[in-house]
Amino acid sequence: MALPGILVILLFYYLPLWGWSFAFFQYKPGKSLFDSNFVGWQNFQELFGNKVMRANLFRVLRNTFAIHLLGYVFSPLPMLFAVLLSEMKSNKFKKVVQTVTTLPNFIGWVIMLSLAMGIFGYNGVLNNALIGMGWISEPVNILNSDKHVWLTQVLLQQWKGLGWSAIIYFAAISGIDQELYEAAQVDGAGRWQKIRYITIPQLIPTFFVLLIMSIGNFLNNGVDQFLAFGNSLNKEYIEVLDLYVYNLGIGNGQISYSVAVGVMKSIVALVLFSMANYTSKKVRGTSVF
Repeated sequence: MALPGILVILLFYYLPLWGWSFAFFQYKPGKSLFDSNFVGWQNFQELFGNKVMRANLFRVLRNTFAIHLLGYVFSPLPMLFAVLLSEMKSNKFKKVVQTVTTLPNFIGWVIMLSLAMGIFGYNGVLNNALIGMGWISEPVNILNSDKHVWLTQVLLQQWKGLGWSAIIYFAAISGIDQELYEAAQVDGAGRWQKIRYITIPQLIPTFFVLLIMSIGNFLNNGVDQFLAFGNSLNKEYIEVLDLYVYNLGIGNGQISYSVAVGVMKSIVALVLFSMANYTSKKVRGTSVF
């Protein structure tokens, strides 16, 4: 029964590691890899040896780290959302809210861009409403601006993934022993006290496991969102490491160098994940493996 899953992992996660060999050649599209010049560690040396490449790498690393760290600030939101929604008495209302907040996860970032432009764009609903109320005199260019780019992108991520991320917490809440709540009620605990002393502590191990797993993807911001929302005004702050690799490989044809950057990113991500897992195991006794 495990064989199909093992085959999928081998096919999509381990077999593509063959592509790392491109980092050791000066590959040109259209040629065979073995017809290309072998350059050894030259592409890796250029990561930090070339002044321009080094400046660009540090810039995209700054953007990547900033967006991820801001994301960690908002990481408790799905847990709190699940806790508050589970306390609602109307099952019909809970199902409607959960459905509405989960649906954006299945919408592509291009569609999300259209929705965001319709709401937050220069001629969007928000600007028209604020002008109509007299709060501002002219539209505010929220999305096509180099100000608050990191915060804007993190909030868009929360908008898209809040409901989906909360699903695992709903499952964890349903697995909490109901006798704990009954005993707390006998002792005179109110609703907020039961949330504070029972529900949230029971969800903390799940939160930390998910946090550790997300640290393994610390440098993986993805391409779709930032490619869709990127423009000439915010490029300096929205270009993350994955988008930088995409622009190098597909946009500029520097395939070997972009693969070298990708290899470096994977190694750093593995080290960060291992350190986070080891620290959590020593401090809290909770770890992924």
